[in-house]
Order: sequence, then structure tokens, then C-alpha cells
Amino acid sequence: MPTPPLAYHDPRFLDSDEARPIRIVSEYLAPLEAFRAANVAATVVFFGSARARIGGVLGRYVEEATELARLVTEWSRSELNGRLIVCSGGGPGIMEAANRGASLAGGRSIGLNIGLPQEQRPNRYITPELSFEFHYFFMRKLWFAHLARALVAFPGGFGTLDELFEILTLAQTHKLDRSIPVLLYGSPFWKEVVNFDALVHHGTIAREDLKLFELVDEPRAALELLKRRIELAPGERMSFAKSRCPG
Repeated sequence: MPTPPLAYHDPRFLDSDEARPIRIVSEYLAPLEAFRAANVAATVVFFGSARARIGGVLGRYVEEATELARLVTEWSRSELNGRLIVCSGGGPGIMEAANRGASLAGGRSIGLNIGLPQEQRPNRYITPELSFEFHYFFMRKLWFAHLARALVAFPGGFGTLDELFEILTLAQTHKLDRSIPVLLYGSPFWKEVVNFDALVHHGTIAREDLKLFELVDEPRAALELLKRRIELAPGERMSFAKSRCPG
């Protein structure tokens, strides 16, 4: 009689409902080890549409996301010893533009990709050892939040809105152990798509909550805001004993 495989080597078990907790923990521990090995502790996260294309309706934002990511990476490399790293959702559109901008500046960048039936494939500009594939949206969002020292949200759809409001909710409810500056890039888009003043008017958020984000429309203006808002501890390194995960 053949020897049965060890449970943690058995693909049928690992793909079963019963092994779901193991898969969830794996999407925490594997990136944790990779980030520690690469000494990654601080990111500027870029959110935005996977469907944006140069020449399309959102074409200008693709070009400007590339430029902003390039500027952020140059600033990090020249003044911060490369400690601040561009991070995207790993796919095409605005995400690819962010990784491309970091590459143009000669820096590393992260891609937190999610397996989807369409649109979402890792782009070629991600630093190979910092390219990750997730199954669970909530684990991917944990890594966006945990390493972020700032967030830039470009125009996007349901995914962008979901990720943006996750961060804003964590900030509003004081579930973060630090301030995360949030820039909404493209004020015409954001003012049309989300009526934040209406939320204040109807009493669903406080007027003070409008200070959780800032609108910006130009890459260099966004860079200057990031320079003023981002807080990095001297010699900041990955330390989960001192940094509290949201939730």
C-alpha cells in the first residue's frame, strides 16, 4: 500500500475548504518573509483603473501616474536611501504605469496582483522578487495598508473605490498606528464621481473627515505634498513588533 502524502504536501487537501485558514495564513507569511528579505518597510501605494490606456479617456492619467512614480522613486533614491518604494496592484493600466515609472528611475517597485478572470496579470515592470499573487482580496488589502506611508488614488472603478475607502475607513476609525496621507489625483474625476460634501450634508461623515484626503492634479504638486506629509522614522525597517496591522 503506498504511503499517503503528508497533509501539507497534499494538493487535494490544500485546495479544500478545510484548508482555507492555511491558504489565508500563507498569503500573510509568504509576503512577510519576502518583504523582510528585501528590507521593504515603507511604500507609496498607487491605486487606479486597470482599464486606463494611453489614448483613451483616462490616457493622461496613465502618463501622469508614470511621471509621479518616477519622481517619487528619484526622491526616495536621492534623499531617503531608497527606503520608500512604489507599490501597485500589479496589473495593467494605472498600476503598470506606476511600476513603469519606478523602473524608469532605476528603483524597485512592488506588485500585489490578484487572480481575476480578466484584466489582471502581473505587469513586466514589477521587481521580480517583489511580485506577489493573491487569491483573497482582504489579504491583498492588508498588505496595501500595512506598508503604506502614503496613498495616491488615480481615477478607477469598483476596485479603486473599494481600496480607497478601505484606507479612509481605517484612518477615520483610528485603526492605523500612523498617519497615511491620501491624495486623490484628478480632481475633476473625483468631484464628479464622489460627492463628499453630500456625505457631510447628510450627516454620514463629519466635516473633519474631509481632511483625510487632498485633491491634486499635477505630478510635481503631488510629489511636493508627499514630501511634506510622509513620515519616515530614521532607519525605518520592517518590524512587526512595533507596527500594528489593521484589524
